Amino acid sequence: MSAGSSSVLHRRSPHRRTSPYGLVCDTSPRWRGEEQLMRAAVHSLTLTDFRSYEHADLTPAGRSVYLFGPNGAGKTNLLEALSLFSPGRGMRSASASELGRRGPGEPQGRAWAVSAVIEGDDGAARLGTGLESASAARRQVRVEGETVPPGRLVEHLRPLWLTPAQDRLFLEGASERRRFFDRLVFAAEPIHAAHVGAYERALRERSRLLSEPGADPAWLTALEGRMAEAGARMADARAATLQALQVEIDGRGDRPFPQADLGLTGEFERMALSGATAAQIEPRLAADLAAGRARDAAAGRALIGPHRTDLGVSHRERGRPAAECSTGEQKALILNLVLAQAARLSRAKSPPNPILLLDEVAAHLDQLRRAALTDEIEALGLQAFLTGTDEALFDHFKGRALGVRVNASRLELVDRE
Repeated sequence: MSAGSSSVLHRRSPHRRTSPYGLVCDTSPRWRGEEQLMRAAVHSLTLTDFRSYEHADLTPAGRSVYLFGPNGAGKTNLLEALSLFSPGRGMRSASASELGRRGPGEPQGRAWAVSAVIEGDDGAARLGTGLESASAARRQVRVEGETVPPGRLVEHLRPLWLTPAQDRLFLEGASERRRFFDRLVFAAEPIHAAHVGAYERALRERSRLLSEPGADPAWLTALEGRMAEAGARMADARAATLQALQVEIDGRGDRPFPQADLGLTGEFERMALSGATAAQIEPRLAADLAAGRARDAAAGRALIGPHRTDLGVSHRERGRPAAECSTGEQKALILNLVLAQAARLSRAKSPPNPILLLDEVAAHLDQLRRAALTDEIEALGLQAFLTGTDEALFDHFKGRALGVRVNASRLELVDRE
């Protein structure tokens, strides 16, 4: 895939417009029939002074990879490196300065780099990211050697991940579930991240203004207009993703993973689920924000809006909320949600297809579900990277994926297919 490939974030089309508040909006249909399915896979990965690695090279050549070894060996660091080929902070939400390798006695991490060659239908693309100096504030992103905004990464790679930190997703606060779900939305609609960012910036500025005496009503109205525009599009995208995921999950009844019933608690997402358009949601949200100024000023925060939405997940067969299920059932519910998202994106007519980063997932599955996971990944035609402490966890992958033993941040190939 060439460095100039287009994406929903950068394509010039009659469906793109800029709102009065400067928000870039994509009004095109979500599934564009004129586009072709685009395949992408990691051909090679190189790490330099990243986390525990002084240097590492891995060449899966488009194959799935299972990584096994003791805790602390560096397995998750490899997955984290791949997760950085997407906008944001990656699967551990770490700042760029935390990612550099730190030698004995060194007060801070070193400059670091991660690079990859991505195979696509249009050829290979070279991606890179890292810190050019240990004191740099932000990581740089390059495509074919050219410095580009991080949003351009979605033109070439679309990582989806599941980590042990998400094991408590149904037991934590709403903000964790909201972030998890927004990443699923973003994987399908990259412009969603821009809408969330615009909303949150206006939300913070409005809260600051309300905390001061004599807040300018005109400026508050402008900020609420920005929040309403971005928030309406957030609600619309979340509702569309929820509906698409529910359809996908409903069609997966033959898999040995528990089916889930999904819901969103937000008032404006419920409007979208009931058929309201973003254009209809926007004035309602703006009016509610304006009416709630005194209340929000007293509370010190906005008490209404899509920033308060929660994701609801219930175990269909058991008829109970996910939070009341066993740890194993919760893990299986989350995995099925991620697999459903991967399945629908593997058919989406918008490039590229996802790759799966599954950290310590196999350890929570019984043998039947481990075999089903292997078959699912293969049937979807997706590349996956999996980690675990025990090689036996990946018996079903042997002969079908590249096996790598990881020990003290050293890689040893043990299964070359």
